[in-house]
Amino acid sequence: MSDLVKEFNDYRSKMNEKLLADDNKVIKRIFNLDTNAYMEGALDVKTKELLGLVASAVLRCDDCIKYHLETAYKQGINRQEMMEAMSIATLVGGTIVIPHLRRAYEFWEALENQE
Repeated sequence: MSDLVKEFNDYRSKMNEKLLADDNKVIKRIFNLDTNAYMEGALDVKTKELLGLVASAVLRCDDCIKYHLETAYKQGINRQEMMEAMSIATLVGGTIVIPHLRRAYEFWEALENQE
């Protein structure tokens, strides 16, 4: 696993464990809602991950972008599909999204290079 992907996943796991161990009902429910929202439904998981990726880019959340990139990658999304989704995000979000697009592309490369 590339260092970029490993660092992100290690930190995310460690902090999620701490947050959930604090036993805050609202936080636990938000985590559960997030998990359930991305399950198969009227929309397939791939589509939901691309929607999450676009929303995350428009909202400029690098951690969210990385999460959705990795999940989309694991769901079989290819580079062209990811870039088409990110092009929509950049169109909707404007040029302020370009730095996030750069980091997303770098993270996608790291995902591809981990195999």
